[in-house]
This record gives sequence, structure tokens and C-alpha cells, in this order.
Amino acid sequence: MEKTLWKHIQTVRELSPLVHNITNYVVMNSTANALLAIGASPVMAHAKAEVKDMTTIANVLLINMGTLDEYWSESMLIAAETAHLLNKPWVLDPVGAGATPYRNQIIQKLLQYRPTIIRGNASEILAIAKSNAPATKGVDSIASSMDAVQAARNLVGQYGSVVCISGETDIIVDQKNQTLLLKNGHPMMTKVTGLGCTASALTAAFAAVIEDKTEATVAAMALLGIAGELSEKQSHGPGTLQMNIIDKLYAMTDVEFAEQLNVSRA
Repeated sequence: MEKTLWKHIQTVRELSPLVHNITNYVVMNSTANALLAIGASPVMAHAKAEVKDMTTIANVLLINMGTLDEYWSESMLIAAETAHLLNKPWVLDPVGAGATPYRNQIIQKLLQYRPTIIRGNASEILAIAKSNAPATKGVDSIASSMDAVQAARNLVGQYGSVVCISGETDIIVDQKNQTLLLKNGHPMMTKVTGLGCTASALTAAFAAVIEDKTEATVAAMALLGIAGELSEKQSHGPGTLQMNIIDKLYAMTDVEFAEQLNVSRA
């Protein structure tokens, strides 16, 4: 599989997809830099007057719920509807799902536009599925990986999305009933704000140019995880790790990728 995934990384570098990000204030700079490092072209546009046009122009849409407000939520809904009508890939990162009723309400509205890929941590995936699948344990329970996998499968069945549960082991499930386990990354990555948001942005870039959206998700998550692993070896802490990850996303070699990749089927 490493040869296929590496080919996808090269495709992103060669085609430089335009990624329309409606994301949060905390991560805009780091997200843009990560996208540039892998060869993609980022644009951050949130104005209601232009999001429809920008979504039309872009190759893919990313919606990140991090710093949600009433204005941005309207922009998100306009953009998601546009992507859906144009049959254009779009990625939903439901940051903070389950935290407040307002956030949950907006997420449920966005889900009606059937995101191509949903990427979130186990708690977020469980929170989304809670209102769609009563049998699933709530986010206030101990969120085991198997709980999250079943919640993800419920989302796949309802919306047709590829679902990525990020964590110590990233788990990707899809409509083909595949469950892929990706064990790359390093614990220090959790000390850098916004790397989950970066993962979603990279996933969007790959989804823009890779026909198989499952492979696109795995390639993006593997690329970031391996960049984190390799960068940690020469980092003194989270600050230098963040800087080194950007460099490694830019300079990753096929040999490094193949040697570090740890993906399997459940």
C-alpha cells in the first residue's frame, strides 16, 4: 500500500489543489503553511458574500467548527450546500462536537449536505452519532475505540462519508466496510495546538485530487503522522516540533515514508 499512498502524495504536489478553508482563528496560519508545504494552495474565505463563489472556484472545501459564531455558521452552511450541489468533495471537522447545543445544531445542519469525509477525535465522532444512533454510548462515557468505530459506521451508513477517528491509532471506515488502522505519530504532537485541524486540511487537499477518498484520507493522515514521528527526533519540545513538522511535510522522501508507514486492516 505504501507505493499507492506515496503516489497520492506526489499527485498532490504536482496538481497543487486549491483548498477553500472555513476554519478557526487559532490555526489559520499553521494550516496554510502545512498546505503549502505539501504542495497545495490554501485560501481562507469566510464572507457570506463570497463563499459560494469561492467554493465553486476551489477544488475542495474544508469546514472546521473550532471558533464557531453566528456569522461563520451561515457561511459554513452556504459553502456546504454549494459543494453538495456541485458534487464537489468537502471535509467536515466537527471540533468540539457535543460541547454545546448550538454547536450540535450547526453540525446536524451541515451533515445534511453529506460531507465526503468526516475527521474528528473519538469523543467528537461519538457526539455526532449520539443524536443519530441512540444505541451508541454518549460522549460522557468512557470512549473506547470500539465505541467510536461503531459510531463511525453509523455515520457512514447515514451520510455515505468516509469517517476518520483520530487518536493514538487513527481509524478509517468507509462504505466498502473497510476498517483501516494507522499507527503513526508521536505523543508530543498532542502538545501542539491545531495539528488535528492540520490533519483535516491535508485530508481535504488529498480528497481534491484522489478519486478513492479512503486512500486520500489514509495518505493524508499517514503523511502528517510520519512527519510528526520523524520531526520529534530532532525537536527539543512542542515549539520546534511544530516548525520541524512543516519542514518534513515539505521534504518527506519516499524512503522515509515507506520505512515509517504503519497501516493495517482490522
